[in-house]
Amino acid sequence: MNSMSFAAETKKGFLSVSDKKDGYSFVYPFGWQEVVIDGQDKVFKDVIEPLENVSVNMIPTSKEDIRDFGSPQQKVLAPSNQRTKLIEASEHDIDGKAYYTFEFVAQAPNYTRHALSTIAVANGKFYTLTTGANERRWEKMKDKLRTVVDSFTISKV
Repeated sequence: MNSMSFAAETKKGFLSVSDKKDGYSFVYPFGWQEVVIDGQDKVFKDVIEPLENVSVNMIPTSKEDIRDFGSPQQKVLAPSNQRTKLIEASEHDIDGKAYYTFEFVAQAPNYTRHALSTIAVANGKFYTLTTGANERRWEKMKDKLRTVVDSFTISKV
C-alpha cells in the first residue's frame, strides 16, 4: 500500500466506499449523499453544490493495462457537448497497477467544471473515477477532491 492511499484512508472528514463485487474503493467527503444516475456504478454528491460530486463507472475491455490505450496525455475523457482543456496528465502506480490521473476544465453550455479523473484497467473492465466542482469553488474544494481521486484503488475480483 502506498503512502498516498494510506493518508486518504485515515483523513478526517471522509467516508470510504468499498465495492467488493466490482473491485474498487475510494473515499468521499462527509456529508455527500449517494444518488442513482443511469450509466454510473456509484455517485455521491453535495446536495447544495451538485457539481461537487464523485462518480465511478466501468465498461468492459479486452485490454489488460491502461498503458495499452496510449499515454495519459493522449486520453482526455469528457462528454462531446463539453469543450475540455487539459491542465495536467500523469501516471502513477499502486501495487504494480498503472493509473492515469487527469486534471481538466470542462466548459458546458451553462457552467464550467474543474475536475479530476483517474482511470485504470483491471478485471476485464476500464474503470473511471471522476470528481470535481464548479470552477468558482475549485480553490476551496481542490484539496478534498485530490484526496478523493488519490484514494481510488482497484482490487482483483
